[in-house]
Amino acid sequence: MIKHFINLEWKQYFRSSYWQKSIAINILMVFFALYFVGMFLFLGAFLFKILGNLVPDQDPFTVVNNFIFYWIIGDLLMRFFLQKLPVMSVKPLLTLPIKRSTVVNYVLGKSALSFFNFLPLFAIIPFSISLLSNGYDTSMVLTWMFTMILIVLIINFINFIIEAFSAETELSFLPVIAVVGVLYGLDYFNILPMRSLVGDGLLSIANKPILILIPIAVLLLCYIYNYKILKGKLFLDSSLKSKVTEVKAADLSWTNRFGDIAPFMQLDLKLIWRNKRTKSMAMLLLIGLLYGLFFYPQPMYRDMEFMFAFIGVFSTGFFLINFGQFIPAWDSGYYKMLMSQNIKYEQYLRSKFILMIMSVAILFILGIPYVYFGWKILIAHFAAAIYNIGVNSHVILYGGSFNRKKIDLDKKAAFNYQGTGAVQWLIGIPLMVLPMALFGLTNWLVGFEAAVALLIVLGVTGIVLHKKLMTLITKKYLDSKYKMIDAFSQDN
Repeated sequence: MIKHFINLEWKQYFRSSYWQKSIAINILMVFFALYFVGMFLFLGAFLFKILGNLVPDQDPFTVVNNFIFYWIIGDLLMRFFLQKLPVMSVKPLLTLPIKRSTVVNYVLGKSALSFFNFLPLFAIIPFSISLLSNGYDTSMVLTWMFTMILIVLIINFINFIIEAFSAETELSFLPVIAVVGVLYGLDYFNILPMRSLVGDGLLSIANKPILILIPIAVLLLCYIYNYKILKGKLFLDSSLKSKVTEVKAADLSWTNRFGDIAPFMQLDLKLIWRNKRTKSMAMLLLIGLLYGLFFYPQPMYRDMEFMFAFIGVFSTGFFLINFGQFIPAWDSGYYKMLMSQNIKYEQYLRSKFILMIMSVAILFILGIPYVYFGWKILIAHFAAAIYNIGVNSHVILYGGSFNRKKIDLDKKAAFNYQGTGAVQWLIGIPLMVLPMALFGLTNWLVGFEAAVALLIVLGVTGIVLHKKLMTLITKKYLDSKYKMIDAFSQDN
């Protein structure tokens, strides 16, 4: 049966819409994977020598173990945002004579083959070889190496446990932030020396191999607990029943002033307010609005004028970036029906555009109090808002034509990467890095006023060319129309 599951996964993977993307994007993703593998290999191979030079009076092996705690909480945080439990399309299997235990064991076993579990090995194994070549006891090194592998798997299953507890919350990232924050706080404020406890524990296991039974027992407990959680949810009824809530109607008559695009704007506003994922995205607008408070109160950042553009673009464009990057995937659930209607695609896209520029204007107005930290900051935010309206709005609409992943609006919301592809990562370069680079370079070569003027000129140019740009963007969407219909019909 496991062999049959593997065969089904293989076919699903290579028949999915993922391979409809540009070969260049796929090559780039492979490049990033190889880059991280190379970095971990370098770290593992030369860490012993680096530590020997930095702290010659300390044992490099002991130093590494003392910092494993920080690696654990960092890895846990990274996995929560990037790694998701590998699932199968199990609904069709629930009506077949297949044991639920077989399905659950396969799903959990598959998670052990994640890239996030293999990546640390490229540092752990070379570092272990370095220890052996420097005269450390073989049994001690091998015991330590296998302990680290067990810790990697334990983190893998703890991540899924945290996700299970956070799945029903609007701000789903709070549980993992709380866990990591508490652990770090205990160590930072010397309430409980977590760093030394983990380091001493690893050294004890390495010196007494029998103690490796402790991480093995923890791994088994995590596996069993995950098994019970998944098996408890693996029922046909749990897939069929849905939560019934009262729909609260809102007065959206003010959108009628926008003419023929008003119906599309009303649909988008209802979608944002009535769905879990989009609702929490709207709630997180406060984070975007207050983003500058992480930097501006600190004098060192107020002297870094090149940062003003980055903070301004992010703060005024928070909704634009988070909502726009998934156009038209927000409508993937009924995209096929939408495309069968007698509507103009340009009206559909223009409604999205209007919502985004309205959000930019509102966030800029709400951010005017940043003038307290200096008039230059307010001017930079104004230039960033114009840039968002004239340039980034068109860039993000064009990038949406490459979306090929369906979004499930009922899944957990904040920081959910379901439906996220390479497009969402690559689009960040022209959206954030480019304006920051242009602003910083011009500010360095000419001056602050020239840097502000450059962003405003680019934004105004985009506004003037709006109609022509929308025509080109609409044509791109129409060319990709049937590819999107096919991709959104799949479960990615």
